[in-house]
Amino acid sequence: MSKHDSFASLVALATSCFLVSPALSASPQPEQTAPQVFEAAPHLSTSPSPQLIAQQTSNKISNNISNDIIPAAPQSQDQPELDQVTSVSQLSDVQPTDWAFQALQSLVERYGCIAGYPDRTYRGDRALTRYEFAAGLNACLDRVNELIAASTANLVKQEDLASLQRLQEEFAAELATLRGRVGALEARSATVERQQFSTTTKLQGEAIFGAISVLAGDNANGQEALRNPTLSYRVRLNLNTSFNGRDLLTTRLQANNVVPLGNTTPDATSPTGVRGLGVLGTNQGRVEFDGDSGGTVGLALLRYRFPIGSNTDGYLAGTGNGFVDLDASSQLNPYFDGGAVSLFGLRNPIYNYSGGTGFGLRHRFGDAAEVNLGYLVPNAFNPSDKNGLFNGQYGALAQLIVNLSQTSRIGFTYINAYAPFASDLQPDDPFNLSAAGSNLANSNFGTAVGINAYGVSGTFQLSPKFALGGWVGYANHRYVNRGKGDVWNWAVTLAFPDLFKEGNLGGLLVGQEPKLAGSNLGVRDRDPSFHLEAFYRYRLNDNIAVTPGVIWITNPDFNEDNSDVVIGVLRTVFAF
Repeated sequence: MSKHDSFASLVALATSCFLVSPALSASPQPEQTAPQVFEAAPHLSTSPSPQLIAQQTSNKISNNISNDIIPAAPQSQDQPELDQVTSVSQLSDVQPTDWAFQALQSLVERYGCIAGYPDRTYRGDRALTRYEFAAGLNACLDRVNELIAASTANLVKQEDLASLQRLQEEFAAELATLRGRVGALEARSATVERQQFSTTTKLQGEAIFGAISVLAGDNANGQEALRNPTLSYRVRLNLNTSFNGRDLLTTRLQANNVVPLGNTTPDATSPTGVRGLGVLGTNQGRVEFDGDSGGTVGLALLRYRFPIGSNTDGYLAGTGNGFVDLDASSQLNPYFDGGAVSLFGLRNPIYNYSGGTGFGLRHRFGDAAEVNLGYLVPNAFNPSDKNGLFNGQYGALAQLIVNLSQTSRIGFTYINAYAPFASDLQPDDPFNLSAAGSNLANSNFGTAVGINAYGVSGTFQLSPKFALGGWVGYANHRYVNRGKGDVWNWAVTLAFPDLFKEGNLGGLLVGQEPKLAGSNLGVRDRDPSFHLEAFYRYRLNDNIAVTPGVIWITNPDFNEDNSDVVIGVLRTVFAF
């Protein structure tokens, strides 16, 4: 028997001490019995209790207990005293069907510390006093000590020590080599620790390669849109730094060459002064990862998130894309923000009314709701007229998000914005007020524009494999000294998480990109135009995902004279 077995038995016996009921031991006894151990039945309260009778051959125990307290069991004249039993079968009143049979068998045959009455009975249904329990426990502990002493007497022999010394001498050279390798490894590890990039910064990268082509349809001018397939990229490198474990400083370096389909891009090096073909002539149908830095690496996002309280986070933004960088929209459209292939499919376009430098606040009311506040300006570092932190273009956001469940929520958004564009611009020049939609919805009509925008957005997880979402957005544009206009947009989204395979995502969207539905300027978008989109993100592994998608725009630029545009996108994302 090993020391572990002996120790386990000791623990079991000691535990039994705490199972003895003081009330039971203090109750009147019908007859004093030999020492025994009581253990409560775990399931059957009416089952007989097992007894542990102290070895009657243990003079040490018997002599320590007065016969006045524990009288010996009566013996008949013709029945000799029974010695220590060696098998539980020697006890006539213990049956294999008894609930404690295995426990008694173990105590008898493994540890040898149970004795029976002279009539070869165990009498397991009799009451137990504390004195009897102490005597029986002492007998078993003595037996355990004997077994431990016997099993450890020759634990290490001289022959074993000699063999160990001989092996050490034989492999002395190998041991020395191993010590040298361990020492070299420790030195190299120390060098890596001293020269590592940062103890507080994690590097996160993403590279997108996109194949994009107009497959059919006309541009906003009623001309057949060019079918020029392109292969372009966007590369991001995020440096995520935390100084105390709860804050996060994000520095994003980015380079891209994805020319937007809707507009030409100024380029002084080009003979025509622009780069790109202006394929669509409208912001409808833009892909979600477009943008062109000419391959030059620039600072695309500088943001610091820090805790103000246990439920409140503050944000400081040096530069960025807009309110999305203040975590104001991603939770309201989680499947399409990161899955959709169009810019319109990412979120309600009213979030695009401003971006750049500013600050924000996010306060959570437990798991029930949260409030988002934000203020952003695109030209905070420019001290010239109609620029700066409070004297130029800006956007201010207030938003309430109600969590209907862990996976379903609805948000109510208000944005006040101002765009002080120069007054000598042409009325039909698009200026991407909402970065999506028709040319009229994005135009400032040659004057400064004040904006009050309202939105309702939400996602409702109806099952683990299906989510219904969407939004409605309305913006009132006030064209300074000219008039006003009403811009509407809406969308309904269907998301299919884990479609065909865990980690994949299918998505369908139907909606209307921003449309100048009415104005007092004598112009508006008169015809209906719908945005339809389908995509399927197939995840090859944790780092690579391929997303084919189709964008279908009916009546481009809300003009029914223009043939529907169909755009094909194949996006491959490498994350590391």
